[in-house]
Order: sequence, then C-alpha cells, then structure tokens
Amino acid sequence: MEHVDIIDRLKKGDKTVYAGVVKQCEAMIYNTALSIVHNEQDAEDITQEVFVTLYEKIHGFRKESKLTTWLYTITIRKALDQEKKRKNQKHGGLLKKIFAVKESNEPGNFDHPGILLDNKETARVLFQALKKLPENQRIAFTLHKMEGLSHLEIADVLKTSPSATESLLVRAKNNLKKILKDYYEKHL
Repeated sequence: MEHVDIIDRLKKGDKTVYAGVVKQCEAMIYNTALSIVHNEQDAEDITQEVFVTLYEKIHGFRKESKLTTWLYTITIRKALDQEKKRKNQKHGGLLKKIFAVKESNEPGNFDHPGILLDNKETARVLFQALKKLPENQRIAFTLHKMEGLSHLEIADVLKTSPSATESLLVRAKNNLKKILKDYYEKHL
C-alpha cells in the first residue's frame, strides 16, 4: 500500500488502516519514548498519546514527510514534555517532597527491549551519560544509534539540514567520549 494511500485512508477514518499503523509503529514509538524518558510507564503513556494525536490530527498532516517521520516528531515532543514535567515535579515544594512516592526513573532502572540482560550495566552508564548531553545532541544520537535512522531521516524529524545533523552527531559522540572517560576513570 502506498504511503499517500495510507494517509488518505487515515483521513477518511479507516479504522483497519489505523489499527495497522498502530501495530506497525507501536514498538518504534515505545522504544523511542523509552530511550528519552527512561521510564516504562511514561513510555507506554506517551505511545498511547502519540496514537491519539495521530487520530485527532491526521487531517492536518500535509504529506510533506513520511508518516513515520511525523510520528517520531510527535513522540520526541511528548517525551521531552514528559521529562520537563518530571523535572518540575522534582523541584516542587517541601510537602511534595515529603509525600512523594520514590520514583524508579533513574537511567538504567528500566528494561529497554533492545538491551540484552548481560549489557544492562553498560546500558545504564550510557543512558546516564546521554542525559548529560544537550537535548538536540541526545535526540540525534538516540534516533541514529538506537532507532537506526539515517542522517537525512533525523534531519527531517529535527527540522534541520543533514549537515547540521552530522554536526550534532559528531558533537554528541565527542561529548559522550569525555563523559564516559571521566566515569570510567572514577569507577575503575
């Protein structure tokens, strides 16, 4: 089925096509969200929100990019919003801190589908290092290394040029090298 045909059928309210898109893209969206928020429940919520947004906003989709690019963009925006919400909750008042339930959203305290059990410690360290990167570098690195997107696809998602994407990835790698070098010097 052609990409344009899928969009047209989604716009007409074809529930079968919508269910097919959900089935085909659910893991991609969940994994991307999880790579950003590091919390399984939040990633599940974001995945649902993305599909609600797809259903509600498909009529505004202009077919200028691929549907998956649009879904990645929505996922990233919702994941970053969730991160900001979490940070604001952490910086709440004294009563909030006294009565808050201890959260398990520290990097590494979640199961990412792409990480083998024997790589969990390495993944935890990497996710902690990723959190220290500037947002645009972290997103570019995540989309490239964890989701397998090309530089051109990342440029579409981030609304930037392929050369700017390449620059983001180079800076992300260099910053990760510094962060991880410091970590291993302290912990080995």
